[in-house]
This record gives sequence, C-alpha cells and structure tokens, in this order.
Amino acid sequence: MASVGIFVGLVVVVTILSKSHADRNVYPSAGVLFVHVLEREHFKGEFPPYPKAGDSSNDPITFNTNLKGYPDRPGWLRYIQRTSHSDGVLYGSPTADHVGKPTIIEITAYNKRTFETARHNLVINIMSTEGRYAHISLAEFPLPYQAEFFIKNMNVEEMLASEVLGDFLGAVKNVWQPERLNAINITSALDRGGRVPLPINDLKEGVYVMVGADVAFSSCLREVETPQNQLRCSQEMEPVISCDKKFRAQFNIDWCKISLVDITKVVPVHSNRPDPGSGVLPDIGEYNPPSELLKSRDYFADFLITLAVPSAVALVLFIILGYSMCCRREGLIQLVHHSSIQKSSKELRSMSKNREISWPLSTLPVFHPVSGEVVPPIHPDNYETTSMPLMQTQTNLQNQIQIPQQQISGKWYS
Repeated sequence: MASVGIFVGLVVVVTILSKSHADRNVYPSAGVLFVHVLEREHFKGEFPPYPKAGDSSNDPITFNTNLKGYPDRPGWLRYIQRTSHSDGVLYGSPTADHVGKPTIIEITAYNKRTFETARHNLVINIMSTEGRYAHISLAEFPLPYQAEFFIKNMNVEEMLASEVLGDFLGAVKNVWQPERLNAINITSALDRGGRVPLPINDLKEGVYVMVGADVAFSSCLREVETPQNQLRCSQEMEPVISCDKKFRAQFNIDWCKISLVDITKVVPVHSNRPDPGSGVLPDIGEYNPPSELLKSRDYFADFLITLAVPSAVALVLFIILGYSMCCRREGLIQLVHHSSIQKSSKELRSMSKNREISWPLSTLPVFHPVSGEVVPPIHPDNYETTSMPLMQTQTNLQNQIQIPQQQISGKWYS
C-alpha cells in the first residue's frame, strides 16, 4: 500500500511494508492532491495460496472503503478500481477544515475465489501546509492562480499514476514558468456528468486536472480567451494554441474547456445565517388553551358549493340531453335510424342461418350403371356447409369413388 503526495512538482512516496493488522498512518497536506494505492499484492498474504504455483496473481480481489462508523467515505475522498485484477486507488484533495482531525478509513479486501475478507485501517492525518513547510510564509497559500485542464485521452486511474502526473506537471511548468506548482485535484469526467465512452478505438473517459501556481497565467494559457479562439470554440472547432505541441505528444487537451481562476479577484459570498441559540425555549409562562366559548361554524354554504351546485348543474344538463334526444325531431330521427340499423342487422343474421344451399354432387346418391343399385353418397347427411366446395363441379380427389365402366367387348374395367 503506497501513498503519494504531489507538491511543487515533486512526488513523495510512502510505502508501508508491514502486513499486520495494525493501522497505517499517512500524512497528506491540505490543498494538495492525495493519492493512496491499495495494492493487491499487499493483501494476498492474508488469503490461502492459489492451488497452482505461480498463479497467485490471478486471485480476483476487490476493495470496499468507508469512513469508520459510516457507510461511505468523506466527501473529499474518492475511490476507483477498474477491475478485480487491478489495484484500487483512493484520491482526493483535503481542505483546511480537515486539518488536525484524523480520518480513519476502513479498507476491506474481498477475495472472490475463497470468499474470504481481510480488513485494515488507514489513518489519514491531514496536516496544514505551513506546518510541513514552515520556511514558506502563510500568506502565499493557497496558490492564487489555479488552472483546470481537461485531458481527453486519459482515464482517472492512468492520470493518478505518479509518472504520468509528473510528466503533465512538467509540461505545465514548462509553459507557465512558476516557482511553485501543485496538483490540487483530479476528477473523472464521469463525475462531471460525462458519458461512458463506447468500447471502440480505445476511447477514454477523460479527466479534469486542477493545478495551482504562484505567478500569473502565461500568455500561452491566455490565448484561449482571445475572440478568435472563443469563436472557434462556439463553432465546436479546435482553437489555435501556440503551446499545444508541448502537450500533444502525450496529452490531448481540450482547450475550449480550460478554466483559469484568479482567487484573489473572486468576490467571496457570505450568507447571512442567524446565530444559533441555546436550543432552550424562553420562559413565557404556562400554556393557555383557547377558550371553550367559540362560535359554531355553519357548513351549509360549503355544502351548497361543494355538492348541491354541481349536482344541480349535472341534472340540468341531463334534462337538456334527454329533451334533445327524445322530444326533438332530430333526436327521434337518430333513434329511428339506429333502430332500423339494428333490425336490419338482426334480419340478415337470421337469413344467413336459415339460407338453403344446393348440395354438391358429392353429397347426392348415385346409381350403379349396371346393377341399378343406389350407391350411398360420399359425404354423410350431416355434411357441414362450411366445408362445401365453392363450385358444384369440384370433387375431392382423395375420396373419389371410381364407378366401373363397360368395354365394347363386354368386359368390365376400372
């Protein structure tokens, strides 16, 4: 398990090699990016070995992190683990409000192969910047000039790597030329409302990186504020930045989303909050209930407005509708017309049931040409009309009965 603090472009790595269940202490500074890596290798010794030698790295291990006694982490601390075969990362930027208040994070490692867990505590002791760097005056912190970059070709866990973050700070320092440069915060684009990219062409989520410096913004960073570049950004075109080539080799920066803030010119907004009291009500004497001699209220007017008036309106409308349908000529014509349609439909149904259909030839008896005997019909008397052929000449070839015929020589043949 390693902790990384970014300050003035330097990377400080504190690695704890002990694998006991003792608490692990880290000492980040307020206003400086804090990164703590949860290494899977550190927890593998607390789980049974893998059955096959040399395959211990295949154990799927996930981490659950929460503030001790609470279900979630502090608001400034984030956590990410891409897969169960990758390390987890805790990162965030503590504020001055958390100085002097130890934060205990419970880390629970879960082995999905053996279904076993291991729990460690991480104690975060947030220090003030002037306490760690006493040779720097307090008035110089926090750094007044802060710039936030949006890097499109990086994921947050890739940017949190000390080597990648160090390269980015080096590129920023090259175009800004400050005396002190800090990485203040890193935020995934998904936390800003971004969409998950499609899994094609190795697309990345994007990451926001905020840095702070002690000198004013350089002319290169100010180029995005020119009217020409603002117009290109409004037309969703890439602005022309002279120092972009110093980032382009490794970092694809969206210059239209860069944010430059001078906190010395930001007007603080103070909300007028009432002073909290002691929580004890003042003594105003005994409770005096209302008098029993209250005037009775008449609800008859409310009844008329709520029920009687709508009912009367509905009754009037019903009477008008009945008069129009039963007493007016147009209404009578419509009723007679509707009745005639129903009568005609009923008569047609009755006729269709009692219609007489000429039976096909296949249902009539035939005579034997020689003996004169009556041959029974192919179909029975209860032959359904629905299966009758459409034409009288149609016959069923499968059920056809062949009648013997007489040859000239006097012999019978089929």
